Amino acid sequence: MSKAAELANLIGNINAGGGGVNRNLIINGATNVAQRGTSSTGIGASSGYFTCDRWKITTGNTAGELTMTQDSSAPSGTGLANSIKLDCTNADGSIAADEITIIGQSIEGQNLQTIKKGTSSATPITVSFYAKANATATYVAELFDHDNTRNNTRAFTVGTDWARVELTFIPDTTGTLDDDNAASLTFQIWLHAGATYSGGTFSDNTWQSVTQANRYAGSRTSFFSSVDRELFLTGLQLEVGQNPTEFEHEPFERTLAKCQRYYQSIKTNDGAPNYNGHVNAAAGSIIVVPFIQQMRTAPTGITVTNVGSWGHVIYGDTNIAANSITIGNASSKEIQLDVNSASGSFSVGEAISLYDNGSNGVIEFTGAEL
Repeated sequence: MSKAAELANLIGNINAGGGGVNRNLIINGATNVAQRGTSSTGIGASSGYFTCDRWKITTGNTAGELTMTQDSSAPSGTGLANSIKLDCTNADGSIAADEITIIGQSIEGQNLQTIKKGTSSATPITVSFYAKANATATYVAELFDHDNTRNNTRAFTVGTDWARVELTFIPDTTGTLDDDNAASLTFQIWLHAGATYSGGTFSDNTWQSVTQANRYAGSRTSFFSSVDRELFLTGLQLEVGQNPTEFEHEPFERTLAKCQRYYQSIKTNDGAPNYNGHVNAAAGSIIVVPFIQQMRTAPTGITVTNVGSWGHVIYGDTNIAANSITIGNASSKEIQLDVNSASGSFSVGEAISLYDNGSNGVIEFTGAEL
C-alpha cells in the first residue's frame, strides 16, 4: 500500500468513515438560500419555515415572539457570508408547562444510511456550527430519531463573539432508520421550554427512548427571557464520524437545487416564463407548470400572492387577468394549475398561456417539506 493510501486509510479510520465531499448531511448550512424572503416578524404563534430554506421554527403555547432574518453577520476567515439571526421581540416572563421553541432541520432516511444507525457498525455523528449571542446563554442540541422515537441531547454555551460549537454524538446500535424519503432524523436546537420538556433529568450524549421532561432539563436559557435576546447561527454541519471537519462549502446553485426539492416558487418580478395549457371552461383554463427540480413529494398546497399579477391569454388574443389559481393535480415533477378569471370570454379547447401580467406576483408550492 502506498504512503498516500495508508494516510487516507488512517484518516478514514480515525473519523469512523467520515470526510470527503458531500459529507454535510445538513442542507443550506451556510444559510445563503432564502427563497421565502430574508425577514419574518412575529414568529411564535405557529410553527413553520420563514426565511432561510430548510430551517424550521417549531413553537407552541408561548407568548414570546421573535424575528427571523437572513443576516450578513458571519465569522471572519471562514468563507461564510450569511447567518440566521433570531431576535426576541416579545418576552415571555411566565412560562407555561407546555411551551416550546426550537429551530431545526429534518433529514430524509435515505440520506442517512451511512450512519448505519441501529446496527453493530453504527458510527458517531458530529455536529458543528458557529454561534454568537448578545449575552452568554446555554441551549441544547438534540438529535431526534423519528423512526424509533429515540433521542440524544447535548448542552452547549454561546457567548458574545463568534465561536465554533463542536458536538459529537455516540453511535446508536438500537433502531435502524428507514430507507425512504420521510423524516428519519432531526437536528434541532432547543431555545425555550416549559416544565413538560424541562422538568426531568438531563442526560448528556446518551441515546435513549424519548422522555419529554428530560429534553431541555437542567440550567438552560429561555430565549424569551428578554427582548434584548439574540442568537446568530451559521456554518451548520452534520457528518459521519467523531472528528469535526472544516465546513463544506458548495456552489450556491447546488444548495438552491437541494432546497427546491422541498419548496419552490415562481415570481413575476423574476421574469417568470409563460406556462402553457388549454381552456376547459369559458372563464377557466388548465395550465401545466414543470418544477425546476423534482420535489421530494407532490406539493399539497399553493399560496398565491397578488393573483392579479398573473394573466392568462388565448394565443393571439387579449390578456385576461387571473382572479384565482388553485391546484388541479400534482406530482413530484409537475403541477396542474386551475386558473380562472372573472371574464367568461374563453373558447373551450383553445391553447392558452399563463404569464407575467404585472409585478410582485408569487406562486409558492408548499407541502413537500419534512
